[in-house]
Amino acid sequence: MSQSYVTPLLHPDSPLDEKARALVEMLFEKEARLMDALPTDDPLDEKRKRRVELTRVEILGQAEAIRNTIREARAETIETAKHFAGQGIKRIIMTGCGDSLAVMFGVRDIFEMLLGIPAEPIQALDYAYYASRTTGPDTLVITLSSSGMTTRTVEAMLIARSLGAKTLALSNTPGSALMTESDRGLMIRAERKGWPTQASTAAIALLAQFAIDWARAANPDDGRVEGLQAAFDAAPDQMAEVTETLEPAIVEIAKREADRGFYLYAAGGPAFASAMFGSAKVKECSPDQGLAIPLEEFHHYNSQKEGDPLFLIAPDGPSIFRARDTAFEGKRWKGRIYSIVTGEQAILDAYSDAVLRLPAVPECLSALVYSVPVQLFAHHVAMEKFRRAEQGRG
Repeated sequence: MSQSYVTPLLHPDSPLDEKARALVEMLFEKEARLMDALPTDDPLDEKRKRRVELTRVEILGQAEAIRNTIREARAETIETAKHFAGQGIKRIIMTGCGDSLAVMFGVRDIFEMLLGIPAEPIQALDYAYYASRTTGPDTLVITLSSSGMTTRTVEAMLIARSLGAKTLALSNTPGSALMTESDRGLMIRAERKGWPTQASTAAIALLAQFAIDWARAANPDDGRVEGLQAAFDAAPDQMAEVTETLEPAIVEIAKREADRGFYLYAAGGPAFASAMFGSAKVKECSPDQGLAIPLEEFHHYNSQKEGDPLFLIAPDGPSIFRARDTAFEGKRWKGRIYSIVTGEQAILDAYSDAVLRLPAVPECLSALVYSVPVQLFAHHVAMEKFRRAEQGRG
């Protein structure tokens, strides 16, 4: 390129038309202003503290946000599912940024299991600039942005549309660019006052319901559908139960780990979304760092250093045995292990500093329920850091 552009999609060779280019440029400028208004990592930043306080309010409201989202969108999920079931879709791309990308990792399994269609989560920039070359009319591109204005996600949708793909957008914001420019849209109904929690779990729920409705439309005789529907319907109550029963233990873990500046999260399969949420929330709520590691990748480096806390998210499923190996290695490296498991599962007990026991859910829905403990930890560890910083100030 002979000239500098904020995005290659504004270059004269861009496949986007003038209207789409103008939209991208407007979104980029708006996003830059929003970034300037974010709280700082000052340990006493009052703006960040207020958002952390509101985050717990959002966490406690997740079950109701999911129920409300599904209730209000029910007719649309059924109709949209029937529509795409008849479109000859052979490939699904799931794209977003940050928590929205984590959502896609959380629902990939239920789509592939029920529909038998390859579903691939791809970061929005990577899709828009690199991975869109093989997109065509038999591709469905699902985009997610709570604001509906995330520049890279809107770019991904516009590129998909220009290549003839079908597009489905999810957003928490009616009338947003993502919703108005996509072929179809589904509305999330969640609060966004603290750092995002319920907007993400409500999005997981909405996509899971959409996948179930698609499977029901495509194959009414699929015996798995109604069992998954029943498990899905039970998930909001299970999330509320986790908060009520486990929050005291999570508060104690937060006090124990508040002096740390680095937090690790590991999981495999759909639960990797929960690891991504945990990492993101601790980075947003506190001045410190978090890292989500795919379960197997933990073993290909010396991933955990002495004293590092690791939240090992291990619902019952095929990766539970590798989770046991991960806990063993973490202890061998003198780290601290906090295991999040299903019910009375004891396979990680011998290598864990604490075990948080959650209700049984189908693994393809685990990102809903198993995200709650790491969300709560991020809130409580940040509040403990504020308390200590305030004490230090005197």
